[in-house]
Amino acid sequence: MTVAQATLSSQFEALPQSATASAVVRPHVTIRGLSKKFGNTVIYDNFDLDLPRGKLISVFGPNGCGKSTLINMIAGLIPVDAGQILFDGMLLDEIKFGYVFQNYREALFPWMRAFDNIAYPLKMMKVSKRERQERVERLVAHLGIKLDLNLYPYQMSGGQQQLVSIMRALVVDPEILFLDEPFSALDYEMTLFMREQLQKLFMESGTTMVLVSHDLEEAVYLADRVLLLSRHPARVADFTVVDCARPRDDATLSDPEFVRLKAHCLEIFQREVRRS
Repeated sequence: MTVAQATLSSQFEALPQSATASAVVRPHVTIRGLSKKFGNTVIYDNFDLDLPRGKLISVFGPNGCGKSTLINMIAGLIPVDAGQILFDGMLLDEIKFGYVFQNYREALFPWMRAFDNIAYPLKMMKVSKRERQERVERLVAHLGIKLDLNLYPYQMSGGQQQLVSIMRALVVDPEILFLDEPFSALDYEMTLFMREQLQKLFMESGTTMVLVSHDLEEAVYLADRVLLLSRHPARVADFTVVDCARPRDDATLSDPEFVRLKAHCLEIFQREVRRS
C-alpha cells in the first residue's frame, strides 16, 4: 500500500457514520492563528482565513508558498503547529469531506475495480452492500458518466482514473471537497474534459470546493473566488471575486470581465514574486 493509499484509508476510517445536522452558518470554514513550520522554514504564521459556503475556491500563488500545505492542514492530512480550524463551528471529525489527490495512480487501489474504489468510503462507514451499490449507481447516472465500473485502474486512461477518484470523494455527499492540483498529471485534452466535468459536478451539487491549481487561467476559470497567497510565511495577498456566469465555456476565456480578472490576479501574483 502506498503512502497516499494508507492516508486515504485512515481518512475514511475517521468519517462519521451519519451526517451531523447543523444550521447553515457563514463562513463555512474559519481559520484562526494557523501556524506551520517545516524545519526552520515558516510556512504559516498566525494565519487567518474565512472560506464561504457553497463556493468553488481556487488557491494560487508562487511555488512553495504553501498552497497544498494549506488544504492538507484543513483536511487534517498534516498537523498544524498552532491555531484552530472550524467547519461551521465544528471540528473536522464532525463533518463529512472528500479529498482528490494529485497523483490518481497512487490514490486508487489497484486491486479494486472502479466500482469498489468509488464505494470504498461507504464500506468504511459500514454502509450495507446493497446501499453502496445503489448510491454508486445513482451517482454515476446523475452525472451521466459512461464508464465500465468493472475495469481495474490499470485498464483505464488517466482521465478515467481521476474521474473515479472524484466520484469516490463525492459518493459520501461531502460538505466540503478538497482537490490538490487534480489535473496536473493529465494531458491537455483530458485536462479540458476534466475541467468541464468538475464544473458540472459543482453546479449540480453545490458542494463547497477548494482547488489548488498551478495554472492561473484554470484557477480563474473554475473559481467563484481566487485565493492569492504570498510567499512564505504566507498571507492573503488577495481574495478575488470571480463573478462570471456559469456554465463557463470557451467564450468565457475571451470575455472582457474574465480577461480583466485574470490580469488582476496576474498582477497580484507578479507583485508577490518580485517581493521575494
